[in-house]
Amino acid sequence: TAEAIDEGKRTADDWDAPDDPVEYMVWLRTRRGEAARRSYKRIIDVEKEAIVLIVNALEAIGDIYGIYGFSGYGRENVEFYTIKELDEAFSDRVKKRIDRVAPLHATRMGPAIRHATTKLEKQDARTKILFLVSDGRPQDRGYSREGVEKEYAVHDTRMALDEAKRKDINAFCLTVDKNGHDYLKTMTADMGYEVLDSIYDLPERLLYLYKRLTM
Repeated sequence: TAEAIDEGKRTADDWDAPDDPVEYMVWLRTRRGEAARRSYKRIIDVEKEAIVLIVNALEAIGDIYGIYGFSGYGRENVEFYTIKELDEAFSDRVKKRIDRVAPLHATRMGPAIRHATTKLEKQDARTKILFLVSDGRPQDRGYSREGVEKEYAVHDTRMALDEAKRKDINAFCLTVDKNGHDYLKTMTADMGYEVLDSIYDLPERLLYLYKRLTM
């Protein structure tokens, strides 16, 4: 993301304390705030750990894989981010992209699933798996208010997953949302999903599920 990339471009001089007392107090508060934000592990941090773990396994066995993220604001602004393309070799550039992944805006799942499905559909492979990892229900502007909109969000996502299934793509949803059962039963129908008791279970569960689905 732009925010993470900008932060990554900072040089050592950017962290030097200013001489002016007023500027120094502003600098100190900023540094303390950044330190506090880094003192705990966010969901996105564990998700990145899970990516690293499964990437190591996939690289070892030689399976083809891609890594993508999505965000956006409204139906006209759905953002799909490529962290690693299916035909791209793993490299330091990919490592940096993983490191720079950060939370952004809303979670309009349907279009992102359809775009990922299009990419997988073009692959000549016996088994095709799409893992959807999320910390909550599909939501976006005009897509998640109580009532009809919230139901539409779930059913639009289900439709996208059904479309993937009809193209012989095995989709599996993983979430740490404690209320996940409320909507995932509808959203995934007869496809697989799992509500994790703890986000810290994600790395091992993701690896286990991949092995199970490809055996």
